[in-house]
Amino acid sequence: MPETPPELPVEDGSTIDRRGFLRAAGMFSGTFAAGAAALRHQKNQKKGTPENARRATGARRPARASGVHPVTLPSGVSIPVADWVVEENARPGTLDWVVTYPGMLYGYCDHVSATQGEKVTLYVDAGSFPYHVELYRTGYYGGTGGRLVWTSSTLAGQAQPPPTVAPGTNMVECDWEPSLSVTIAPDWPPGYYLFKVVGDFAKSANGYVPLIVRDDTSHAAFTIMSAVTTSQAYNTWGGRSLYVGPGAAATRSRVVSYDRPYDGSAWGAPNFIGNEFPLLFLAESLGLDVTYTTDIDLHEQPALLTNHKCLISLGHDEYWSQVMRTAADDAVAAGVNVAFLGANAIYRHIRLEASPLGPNRHQVCYKTDFMEEDPLWNVDPAEVTADWPTGPMPRPEQTTIGSQYIDVGANAAMSIVNPGHWVFAGTGVTMNQSLPGVIFGEYDFYDRYLPGPDNVEILAHSPIKNRGPGRWSDMTYYTSPGGGGVLATGNAYFVYRLSNAPYIYPNLVPPAVPGVTSVFWRMMENVFSVFGSGPASASNPSVANWAYFTT
Repeated sequence: MPETPPELPVEDGSTIDRRGFLRAAGMFSGTFAAGAAALRHQKNQKKGTPENARRATGARRPARASGVHPVTLPSGVSIPVADWVVEENARPGTLDWVVTYPGMLYGYCDHVSATQGEKVTLYVDAGSFPYHVELYRTGYYGGTGGRLVWTSSTLAGQAQPPPTVAPGTNMVECDWEPSLSVTIAPDWPPGYYLFKVVGDFAKSANGYVPLIVRDDTSHAAFTIMSAVTTSQAYNTWGGRSLYVGPGAAATRSRVVSYDRPYDGSAWGAPNFIGNEFPLLFLAESLGLDVTYTTDIDLHEQPALLTNHKCLISLGHDEYWSQVMRTAADDAVAAGVNVAFLGANAIYRHIRLEASPLGPNRHQVCYKTDFMEEDPLWNVDPAEVTADWPTGPMPRPEQTTIGSQYIDVGANAAMSIVNPGHWVFAGTGVTMNQSLPGVIFGEYDFYDRYLPGPDNVEILAHSPIKNRGPGRWSDMTYYTSPGGGGVLATGNAYFVYRLSNAPYIYPNLVPPAVPGVTSVFWRMMENVFSVFGSGPASASNPSVANWAYFTT
């Protein structure tokens, strides 16, 4: 098993919000390029012969071994470990997956996820300049975070046409010519992959195109879900998202298309870099029995969720369809555990429709304009895309998560109020202990006046003084009778504060925070142990204490 990287000191106490950090990372990536060689602790993998669709050296080895075993970690916690994850992360890693050049090349894929044997097509706008594409699987890999699995030959650039903007919905969509196709090889295991588009003109521009490789036959204990619907909602490529448009908010999109690149935030992989990567880095460093999916896959194949013991929702998982929501509720009732490691999850109600490239590639969300604009108003109330707590059929997210979104703009410490809970076992936290710099951006709380489970346990109850009196962020836990357990961290910075990868450039993965990151890592070991063992209602039923903390 690889050793956990050492915790690094914090250089200063300054903070910025997640989206601001990602924008800054994209703008100033060149600053760290000069120090790249010094930070690498091993040589990069050699590349193969210059022919299209070549694989990286060593890629012929089997992707997965069959065994899953309980393993006791140095902390004394036992977790389910998969042989294939351990073997995969013992392979040579590289820091070459990290973008270290300031320029941006844009592209998109006709899949958000694919299985082994499927062909995916990339659409790239590189102007008239030559370029090539590298494919990396992200994970632990000795602390480097990525492994090169495939490299294309040099490709001739082509200028792609500008996007169209649909009247009425302001949907931005591309109709580009295909640039290259790649078949997912049988030895590329499940995981979060990044196509890195590399300009061959003095390597002055790069860009990511994300892709999940999934295994629909998997019965891994954990499935980690990438929130591509939230990534697309905030995507401003082409000048519009579900939030902004040129000139005024009224010009925002009501429908967003996956047939377009992501914008330049974090070079085209914004939600992944800040809100998802730190968790998968930790999981794979431990060899956790894990597989990967997206929320689009949950929508398309909801029955697969019950093949696993736990669903992990990451830092910002805001946009859910009716099918996704029902699948999660049914799975918890059937014994599946869920860990919501962020805040503001399941807040926006969406519908998914087909684009020219395939099903479920148009994401519909009218939000507060639903009565005037959503064509399903007075036609199909259950599918009207108001926010989940409002609309013709209100369904507050607290009924699923155990807590409710309240606000954005938090800047506060986490205050522990239930240190004896199993989530905090071995962390050393004490009653009313504060963990600084943890509650940032969006935050959730338990609302006693809204419907929801009546056996909610509050683990942390943190005053958000900078947002005014009476504002709190709550970490909550409840169990469904005879079913699974649901943990919600109640703050949007939890996954971000798991960052502990000292070999990776700090503009991409910030250093660990002493006294915070180590606590969060141990908390996750506890979650992996309890939620990976079966229905939490049997092993650790919740004991309601919310009445002590709410008025």
